[in-house]
Amino acid sequence: MAKAAKPRSKFNRAKAAELFAALAADRPDPRTELDFVNPFTLVVAVALSAQATDVGVNKATKKLFAVADTPERMLALGEAGVAGYIKTIGLWRNKAKNVIALSKKIIDDFGGEVPRTRDELVTLPGVGRKTANVVLNEAFGEPTIAVDTHIFRVSNRTGLAPGKTPDHVEAGLERITPPDFKKGAHHWLILHGRYVCKARTPECWQCAISHLCAFKPKTRDPEAPAIPKRAPLNRR
Repeated sequence: MAKAAKPRSKFNRAKAAELFAALAADRPDPRTELDFVNPFTLVVAVALSAQATDVGVNKATKKLFAVADTPERMLALGEAGVAGYIKTIGLWRNKAKNVIALSKKIIDDFGGEVPRTRDELVTLPGVGRKTANVVLNEAFGEPTIAVDTHIFRVSNRTGLAPGKTPDHVEAGLERITPPDFKKGAHHWLILHGRYVCKARTPECWQCAISHLCAFKPKTRDPEAPAIPKRAPLNRR
């Protein structure tokens, strides 16, 4: 039985460039909303953000990073010590275990420095492809794209890079995103999904790329005057 064809982008490279140019104009300086002070604390923050909000993670890590901003200091806290700082975050027990394990591995296998390749990063406990891509992009300036729920939604809803899995969407974005926009693409898409192209009610009336987006019907401004209904035809 033949495999179903993968969904194809509704954009060509020129139209994709127009989309990213509009997002760039709307948010000229995109960056992660997670607080961090170095590559190590970024790895920890992103690992903690799974199934948690950036706001919630930042509240917990503000005090944690004040006392443990290196793998050595984090390891010295121990699992119970880390847990004491992150109990407000979902899955905190398992995350505390992973933070200690990844700190130890960074010390033992990488000389205390966060590795700079995806293959090495994903060997760290609690670090998957998405986390690795975020770290490569934000900490080391690599043009990687990390597909989270916001990027997955925006990519499918707009038709920019439709796909049934995050890996499919990532591959589609890698193909369609012009080189000049690749470094910022991850941030533009995630912030657009978080604040405009929301899951339940996309705010199409204030969307910078509404004219390019394949999503229909567009959501109307709830404060706009209602469109009067047409009177029924008087047929005789």
